[in-house]
Amino acid sequence: MKVTRIAYSARLNPGKYAALVEQACRLGRVRSEVWQRYGSVAGVGSGLRDRQVRDRWLADGTHALFGVLANAWKETVRDAMADIAANLEAAKVEVRRAISRRTSDAAERKRMFGALKADQWAGDPFLARQMRKHWKRGHNRTHDQIVVRADNYNTIVDGRGRLWLAIPGLEPRRMVRIPLSTTVAPTGTLRLILRGGRVEVHYQIDSAQMRSSQRPCGDQRVGVDKGYTEALTDSDGQPHGEQLGVLLTSESDRLKERNRRRAKLRSIANTAALRGDHGKAQRIKTNNLGTVKRDRQAARHRARVRTEIFTAVHEVVDKASTVIAEDLTKRFTARKKLPKNINRRLAAWTKGVTAEALKSVSERRGSALVPVNAAYTSQTCHHCGDFGRRSGDRLHCTPCGWCGRPT
Repeated sequence: MKVTRIAYSARLNPGKYAALVEQACRLGRVRSEVWQRYGSVAGVGSGLRDRQVRDRWLADGTHALFGVLANAWKETVRDAMADIAANLEAAKVEVRRAISRRTSDAAERKRMFGALKADQWAGDPFLARQMRKHWKRGHNRTHDQIVVRADNYNTIVDGRGRLWLAIPGLEPRRMVRIPLSTTVAPTGTLRLILRGGRVEVHYQIDSAQMRSSQRPCGDQRVGVDKGYTEALTDSDGQPHGEQLGVLLTSESDRLKERNRRRAKLRSIANTAALRGDHGKAQRIKTNNLGTVKRDRQAARHRARVRTEIFTAVHEVVDKASTVIAEDLTKRFTARKKLPKNINRRLAAWTKGVTAEALKSVSERRGSALVPVNAAYTSQTCHHCGDFGRRSGDRLHCTPCGWCGRPT
């Protein structure tokens, strides 16, 4: 199992960052060209591969239009073609469901599934219609990424113990050296993302190398309930990740107040622009309506939430060889309308991160994850198995007399 790790650059001088931005913009044009030419039936849908695209561009001279080194645009072509293929496979998932709904004949289903897998769906009217419906034409909006092949960069540690990453620039044999804020050298293919004046270095490692993957799991069979105030509550009644609700609520309330103030400032700027005072409008937009600080705070909040949730899941797996969890992938219709503040806070509930953490940690540490139907789990007493009376986050079981939070 592969996991992604992110290394961040230390302070970069403006010249280096500007050179990286220019390189990323040029590679963004490569991505746009790939999506424009091959992001449809005539491209990946017809079985075209990235090496064939590379050979075509070398033959007709298209590669000379971008002004980047050969390895850079070739890796970008490979990455963009992989994105198009992933987009196509996501559409096929919906088409397979449509096939299952259309016919119950096993032979006809097998024929359709085979044609879909072999990318021969264009000749079948039903499959072609479904693919046109679910496979929308994509367009590139990525102009801030650089993909670097594993053998095309090097790392070095200076006399002060700082790690430097050297990657190819726009000129041959002229490397751009990036100081990293870590002592662990990245490995494999790198994806550099330019964001907020610094460089994020994304790379993958084998999960078996992680210290947390070497921790043994427990020997119990534990059921968990996903919550808002705490990340998980196990079948023994023990909560895990009790600070999750505090983090989500405080961040949601802070965003509400900040966005209210930003909306007022934006209204003042728009009013000033309408009456011709463009200087005032521009000063407000420049000094008060920026996104750098907002994005940095949002990233910090996401990191804290993920740490809280993953720590909670590790606590559960410490004592469980089998984890039974609710499957909350489907939407549930509310029986009554909730207040605006409650809706706003629940919208920030990170149940997707909890599901990701359960799957990832279980696979890495060798425990089994068993998803179950979420229906009535919050109304069932875990002591006697009968239905109880639910009031808020409390459950009162009349048959056995137990009262507390359901698990």
